[in-house]
Amino acid sequence: MNLVSIRNIIPLVLLIFIPVSIAAKLLGWGDFTIFVTSALAIVPLSIWLSTATEKVAVVTGPSVGGLVNAIFGNATALIISLAALKRGLIDIVQASITGSILSALLLLLGLAMFAGGLRYKEQEFKPVLARVNGSSMTLAVTAIALPTMVIYTSNIGDAIAIHNLSLVVATILIIVYGLTLLFSLKTHSYLYQVGLVDERASESPPEESQEKSLSLIFWIGILLASTIAVAFESELFIDVIEPETQRLGLTPLFTGVILIPLISDVAGFVTVVRLAIKNQMDLTVSTTTGDSLLIALFVAPVLVFVGQFTGHPIDLNFNAFEVVALAIAVTVNNLISFGGRSNWLDGTLLLATYVVLGVAFYYHPA
Repeated sequence: MNLVSIRNIIPLVLLIFIPVSIAAKLLGWGDFTIFVTSALAIVPLSIWLSTATEKVAVVTGPSVGGLVNAIFGNATALIISLAALKRGLIDIVQASITGSILSALLLLLGLAMFAGGLRYKEQEFKPVLARVNGSSMTLAVTAIALPTMVIYTSNIGDAIAIHNLSLVVATILIIVYGLTLLFSLKTHSYLYQVGLVDERASESPPEESQEKSLSLIFWIGILLASTIAVAFESELFIDVIEPETQRLGLTPLFTGVILIPLISDVAGFVTVVRLAIKNQMDLTVSTTTGDSLLIALFVAPVLVFVGQFTGHPIDLNFNAFEVVALAIAVTVNNLISFGGRSNWLDGTLLLATYVVLGVAFYYHPA
């Protein structure tokens, strides 16, 4: 059985946990059973959601497809965060923002470089992609860190002031994200299309217009169904996450930074490893850095505004250690990716950084 077959079979097998999680809720099998089965159900749904996003992007072309990827690229993480925000789990929501960025910058890219490096002695990618996205990511992390820096440098305890600052920063981040989409999809799209075209061309032969329309309708249906299912399972998962993680001895900080991204980013792990093994490093780097930008420039600001309108206000006043961890992740990622070359040792260094930070978050008392 080859890797492609396993990749297709596993999401189908794991779908059994959807009815099992529903039965656990309806029949009162206990919070732990709901916690485990809903988490396992989110995994295949995340993969199907990611696959549908890719297929819709293939059919619709670079511009519309890029926009679809920009909106649905991290839909699972956003949906889980919205479900947690709905229940007022502010600490977990804030931590999940940090965790998703760390996961994209260190874990996803680290896995890709390590897996690709085991097959190829050295891999190359366009340094301009890493530099452009790295610069945007540095700005995003700096902006996210500002409310925390204001508090720690001035001893300000005015929650209203910090919240207003967070709203201003969130607005600017969304504007910057819109400009990055304009840059990548319109004015400088040639920088991003080479790897994307190669990957798609290798998987999808030219199709007739009618076949493309049917394919588009089918995958849009899968996209919508997966989104609804992820939302439903996220509700089950978030309902029991607080008592169950406390019972397991996990803090809200560790739960948000490590546990939730590991569940919501499974599709990303599969995608980047597959691309790296195919030596599609331009697309791999673009995907991982694009995911981190989507979280920092779009998901985080959206959560700030949603919290404002739903009565669960959330600001960008992160734990100080989260800010330090983000700075470390961006620095290490930039140092390794700016050269335009990678090998298995580069991947190991990124993974080691993620593991060390993960252990630190586990023992952090916050």
